[in-house]
Amino acid sequence: MAGQIRDMTKGAPGRLILVFAIPLMLGNICQQLYTMVDTIVVGQVAGVQALAALGAVEWIMWMVLGVSTGATQGFSILISQHYGAKKWDLLKKAVARSYILTAAVAVILLTVSQVFAHWILIFLNTPDNIIGMSLLYLRIVFCGIPVVAAYNIFAAVLRALGNSRTPLIAMVIAASINVVLDLLFVAEFRWGVAGAAIATVIAQAFSALYCFLAVRKIEIVRVSREDFRKIAGLDQKLLKLGAPILFQDAIISIGGLVVQFVVNGYGFLFVAGFTATNKLYGILEMAAISYGYAIVTYVGQNLGAGKIRRIWKGVHVSAGLAFLTSAVISLIMFVLGRHILMLFISGDPSETQQVLAIAWKYLSIMAACLCILYFLYVYRSALQGLGNTMIPMLSGVIEFFIRIGVALFLPLVMGTNGIFYAEIAAWTGAAVLLAVSYYVSMRKY
Repeated sequence: MAGQIRDMTKGAPGRLILVFAIPLMLGNICQQLYTMVDTIVVGQVAGVQALAALGAVEWIMWMVLGVSTGATQGFSILISQHYGAKKWDLLKKAVARSYILTAAVAVILLTVSQVFAHWILIFLNTPDNIIGMSLLYLRIVFCGIPVVAAYNIFAAVLRALGNSRTPLIAMVIAASINVVLDLLFVAEFRWGVAGAAIATVIAQAFSALYCFLAVRKIEIVRVSREDFRKIAGLDQKLLKLGAPILFQDAIISIGGLVVQFVVNGYGFLFVAGFTATNKLYGILEMAAISYGYAIVTYVGQNLGAGKIRRIWKGVHVSAGLAFLTSAVISLIMFVLGRHILMLFISGDPSETQQVLAIAWKYLSIMAACLCILYFLYVYRSALQGLGNTMIPMLSGVIEFFIRIGVALFLPLVMGTNGIFYAEIAAWTGAAVLLAVSYYVSMRKY
């Protein structure tokens, strides 16, 4: 068991955070292979229209699946705090009730997403020539919501205990399965976007199973029937932490849907170019997400142990690591970005050149401002680890309004290029609020 969990209340903060984050980064790379391989295979085999079909559903998927991720991330805060405080009985009960709440969220998401998928695509002004493919892809992927939720909660429990290695292995296995099945279903069987969706769901199921088996081996979180019984105030405490993050992810996604609505109005070539860069979005932010998970666990465990000075030091070091990492990734994108984007694009040369120009413009703007996104993750995660999920939720609301405002009005001044600055403006507004709130919050301890 000792090798599977990590006490982050002892040792050098920078080393702990980096060692914790690196497996998560590698895991995120593998996770991005889900979407990148789907996109590359579909774009190369099925063409630009199929690529646009995947792009048209990007934010819808992010919203639905992100809600599950947000909820489980919130639940993990209490789990990490109980682990840091060595409250073993409360730890098991928090884990058990998190399972129940996650299952409830999954059922609701599955029902709502299937009922409203078509209407959302229509509302988003999805081009007529791709809406059928987009809907088919969504329906199949949404059938996998229960397995995604299962993976999220099991991985969240592992991360709360300082185990970032097992989710990495799960992602490597899932990515490998996804690549093989993509080539089989899309390239060989010619199932198009349906094949890509089926491959993704099957791969996700394997990652969930692997993490479940790992959790079952850890004695301190091996729950019994007794642990599932309701305890006064426990569900409310978990929901108080999880609901704001859930809402935060949902509102950010809704802002992204509005941006997608605007993009869809520019035609399928613009959608395809926008999609190609959005598929790299996950690569751009993968290290930021990893640092975020590490910081939540680090801060949560140390808060439970009452070690406030270690929190100060750890977050300060994390900010430095985030800046250096974002600078390296930005440099790579400026050097290799065009070549990477071409992996997603095929078809008529006149069309592919237009798509590449759109994609490169968007990518270069995001790469130049990437450090802002990384600081956003550092301070948002620090606040969440402190148990403050309301300010991060408010930052999501700010992102929402800024993203929508810029997406709707800046193109009126700058033309279609104005849409590319919506993300940057949203990052900046949220990052400023989160950084100030973190330093104000820490003064209370």
